[in-house]
Amino acid sequence: MLFRESAASLATRTHVEGRLADLLSESFLHKHRHRPHPSEVRSWDRSIPALTNALVEAGLGEVEMLLEYGLPLTSKRADVVLAGVHPATGEPSYVVVELKQWSNAYPEDDDPLRCRIDAYPEPVLNPIEQVRGYCDYLVSFNGALDQAPDSIAGVAYLHNATEFGVAGLRGVTEDRRGRMFTGEQRGAFLDYLRSVLAPKPGAEAADALLQGKVRPSKQLMAVAAEEVRNREQFVLLGEQRLAYETVMSAVRKARRSNHKQVVVVAGGPGSGKSVIALSLLGDLYRRGVPALHATGSASFTKTMRKVAGARKPEVQKLFSYFNSFMDAEPNDLDVLVCDEAHRLRKTSANRYTKAALRTGRPQVAELIDAARVPVFLLDQHQVVRPGEMGTVEEIREAAAEQGLECTVVELDSQFRCGGSDAYLRWVVDLLGLEGSTPTVWEPDGKVRLLTAGSPQELEDFLSEQRTRGFEARMSAGYCWKWTTKITPAMTALPSDVVIGEWTKPWNLYGDRSLLGAPPAPLWATDPAGFGQVGCVYTAQGFEYDWSGVIMGPDLVWRTDHWVVDRAASKDPSFTKATPDEDVDRLVRNTYKVLLTRGMIGTIIYSTDPETREKLRTLVPGGEV
Repeated sequence: MLFRESAASLATRTHVEGRLADLLSESFLHKHRHRPHPSEVRSWDRSIPALTNALVEAGLGEVEMLLEYGLPLTSKRADVVLAGVHPATGEPSYVVVELKQWSNAYPEDDDPLRCRIDAYPEPVLNPIEQVRGYCDYLVSFNGALDQAPDSIAGVAYLHNATEFGVAGLRGVTEDRRGRMFTGEQRGAFLDYLRSVLAPKPGAEAADALLQGKVRPSKQLMAVAAEEVRNREQFVLLGEQRLAYETVMSAVRKARRSNHKQVVVVAGGPGSGKSVIALSLLGDLYRRGVPALHATGSASFTKTMRKVAGARKPEVQKLFSYFNSFMDAEPNDLDVLVCDEAHRLRKTSANRYTKAALRTGRPQVAELIDAARVPVFLLDQHQVVRPGEMGTVEEIREAAAEQGLECTVVELDSQFRCGGSDAYLRWVVDLLGLEGSTPTVWEPDGKVRLLTAGSPQELEDFLSEQRTRGFEARMSAGYCWKWTTKITPAMTALPSDVVIGEWTKPWNLYGDRSLLGAPPAPLWATDPAGFGQVGCVYTAQGFEYDWSGVIMGPDLVWRTDHWVVDRAASKDPSFTKATPDEDVDRLVRNTYKVLLTRGMIGTIIYSTDPETREKLRTLVPGGEV
């Protein structure tokens, strides 16, 4: 939340002082560590006064206004949440308000869930559905609303619009949590506000909402089995819902008129790509639409099969690999959901591929061929192996070569790392992934960041978190050889990762449990995985409460910059033919993946003294 004040006080601040936008900009910079977009500042300057004036005119000046209210465990923000007392019940009453400056908007492809606004290059989600999603999400994750789900309502206020200009948006069903008023309906909007808020102080209700206990996120793997059959396990917000509706619209077109379209959903770690994938799969599966889920990750696919197919073995067949479509019939599927698409490779062929199938055809072209609507979900900063080439641009080019339309949806919010976009930015700056330099971490209250002086300190801290009921894992850069063969004579797993007197095995190689350790694909989800150190290939795509990351000698800080030492890497995918610049990029991407697995917090240790000291200065007060 950027700011909180009563409507009357905010009106005075706006009209007399005229500094509201400046105040919010300063608060935004402090909280998010970057300046707000000019369009957002304009919205504060124009839209918030429209709502404030309406409240004061309705006699609701004592209602509390929570501006840019952050939804728990995500970086998504509601424009305003109004907190007050219900006029009929006397109980706390809340109204989520989505403010739009739009004058005109119309449905995209006759689909009212997706709106086209002339000023925007791409369609956006209908604000009625947007605010309804915010309400549903708050009921799911804020303890103050758990026992009183009817205490929250949602409204979109298009204060510049006429009914004629946005008539097509009303094709979406309106209800208590999602309705819309235009500037032409200002009188009706005032009546609505009076019907849900009384002319009484709202400070106590605002306190209750802000102090409501945040319930833990429904983690992806734990509910995958239900999700495949019941999409309502997850609430899709903003761009997530837009991506979902974009795919469903493409499916409807494909079935109506032999249409083929490529959809790309791009977002950072924890932005909800796999939630979208499962939501799509569940809905399509129930509707009888031929669809499959595919990845390039053995760990991810096998975990999906194990969890989602635990009670229904046939569900396991929905999860396959990118190289399974080399000889697929064109458009045999209606939808192919390609999750973790940054793991795409140049071709599907490997040493086991039959000679007849070694065509040299690009893997991305095979996947596009396989379905009428191929969907690619990816994060370009998670390419960690030579030969991986899943980027938005490469998929666009592959679609263009076949003369196909390619729609890209960007996910700008995220749900991992406590929903802290400030932490993700800190990681990107730390590793210099976008030409930036490391910055000092400023705690934002969403995620914890700590440093350890030794690997034992790191392990002890994580063990303590496990005694408190949290899940934790240790992972490391690929700087130690991996024992891939466990013999019957062994009574314990070999000590692969050795740092002084501290030793631990890598996660198991292969698909069988041995000596009390889970198979590699289940290291991130089986509680017994804590006894081994995971590598990037077993951690990628997963999340856990606490993440312990060991930075090895492949990435060290020297004076004022990072040095990548390719000789320190034991990753067999790096060969003499791998260029130095590729190794540099892939090593940094590896640590980005490892540093963004934790939902609650991350603790970091480096084997290098100078790097440890650098991390200590970047995370002041973060020592264990």
